[in-house]
Amino acid sequence: MKKQSLRQFLLAGIFLSVAFSSCKKDEDNSNSTTPTPTPYTCATCVTAPQAYAAYDASSKGVYKGVVIGSTGTIKFDISNDSSLITAVLTLDGTTATLTSAVSWVSGVSYIADFTGTFKGSPVTIKFKVDATGTNPIILTSSIPGHPSASFNLIKEKSTALIECFEGTYSTTKPESGTFNIILSRKLGQFGGASRETGSLESDDIDDGTIDASGNLYMDGLLIGKLTGDNIDGTFKDSDGSTVTIKGKRTL
Repeated sequence: MKKQSLRQFLLAGIFLSVAFSSCKKDEDNSNSTTPTPTPYTCATCVTAPQAYAAYDASSKGVYKGVVIGSTGTIKFDISNDSSLITAVLTLDGTTATLTSAVSWVSGVSYIADFTGTFKGSPVTIKFKVDATGTNPIILTSSIPGHPSASFNLIKEKSTALIECFEGTYSTTKPESGTFNIILSRKLGQFGGASRETGSLESDDIDDGTIDASGNLYMDGLLIGKLTGDNIDGTFKDSDGSTVTIKGKRTL
């Protein structure tokens, strides 16, 4: 989804929660009931920050991010709870553990190639972060089958859990694509990226806010709602097309 189009979509919005119901018939099939739906919960996701306070202003620690091209997440552990330096990349449900041969040194930026295998082929992701843990970025990546992968990263701190959501958007224009979000409920902020299906370029989603009720806003305009481990929203764009976003927490 192009950035200009995204901004146009955000001229008006209203959240519509999504509920799934099923009917249970009695023995004579004359009556039915609707049970309370069970919302999606990320069973493998942590509920508290894993980062240590000692590394809040250091390049050591935990970094989390979303990936587009296809879709997934990545988590870097720079000697957070041991001397190990690793990354876990998940794309389209397939996970690879990557390692670095570069030792951590205090007071300087950490730059390293993280290498491993993905679906039996070599992977290399070059990671960089400043000495104070700021500006984490991916400089280059080589992932089999994903030549145009893009990354959005945030450092987790001991006081604020970082969560990653993978999702989609669709419009009645029609247009559809990937809509992946990184957020902190504690800080009331979110960001991420989107990409139209078939495109090789991603567009950043910047400076989003989350209020106490879980409403997601961009430029002060409502685009959806965060409920548990789900993000859902439906709104109208400037052309009158209906835009729907959906996402589930995966990290």
